Amino acid sequence: MIGYMVLLRWNFSDALFMVLTTVTTVGYEEVHPLGQGGRIFTMTVIVLGVGTMLYTLGILAETVIEGHLGRYARMRGMERRIAGLTNHFIVCGYGRMGTRVAQEFRQLDTPFVVVESNVEPLERLRASDVLYVEGDAASDDSLLKAGILRAKGLVTAVDSDERNVFITLTARSLNPALLIVARSSYQDSTEKLRRAGANQVVSPYLMGAHRMAALAVRPVAVDVLDTVLHGENIDLVVEELLVVASSRVLGRTLADSGIRQAGANILAIRKRSGQLRINPPETQVLESDDLLVAIGTRKQMSAAERLL
Repeated sequence: MIGYMVLLRWNFSDALFMVLTTVTTVGYEEVHPLGQGGRIFTMTVIVLGVGTMLYTLGILAETVIEGHLGRYARMRGMERRIAGLTNHFIVCGYGRMGTRVAQEFRQLDTPFVVVESNVEPLERLRASDVLYVEGDAASDDSLLKAGILRAKGLVTAVDSDERNVFITLTARSLNPALLIVARSSYQDSTEKLRRAGANQVVSPYLMGAHRMAALAVRPVAVDVLDTVLHGENIDLVVEELLVVASSRVLGRTLADSGIRQAGANILAIRKRSGQLRINPPETQVLESDDLLVAIGTRKQMSAAERLL
């Protein structure tokens, strides 16, 4: 365009019109008659301008196509990984609480899938390597894509009690055996969530109040429990051990079971009826479906599990 203005003394609009008709190959007649120099310059514009335009369009098309194909390939790969999960957890909602739940699962090497539909959390998920399903967590389709029929449990942590109730109802209808932990922001929602099918209901505000009071009264005890439950550099874990009907320890006392000899300490036993027995004695007889809450090193836990 500048060439036409400088070399041929054309005004801005004529020069711009000539460049556009030449580069886009529209082919209108010349704005002004061209001499020998004008023709040579126009041929240069055709060769360089059209070539540059075609090259630029090719690069843009390639970028767009590769972007779509790359995203499609990533989504297909993620779908295959999710389809291969069993006994995993589904986290509904990737806000502040859902993100923290996901971090805890990663720290515990527990497989999980996030279900989210909001824009900002989805952007964070796309930038991470977390498995996720984009969709409404209260819909059958989204939960089925997340593998709810093969899942061990579900945590619904969205910031609306009504949404948590709907998600719980949907999840319970799809998988009656699923462990469901639901968030409750208000006290009167707790019973509704339980009726909807939640096994456990967590109130962040109530738990926060309990923790603050405990830290004020028994700070060292709380610190020890936090270290045991959440410490990253300590070889001490709290595990749940289930006594099944075919277990070798069935009908034996704790003293005769060999569990404590393996190094695991039994903190509590939850009976089939739901009764919780804290610090059970050595004479406690183990029954089918007893759930033992034990503490010990990973090696000791493995030895105790082999006894069961």
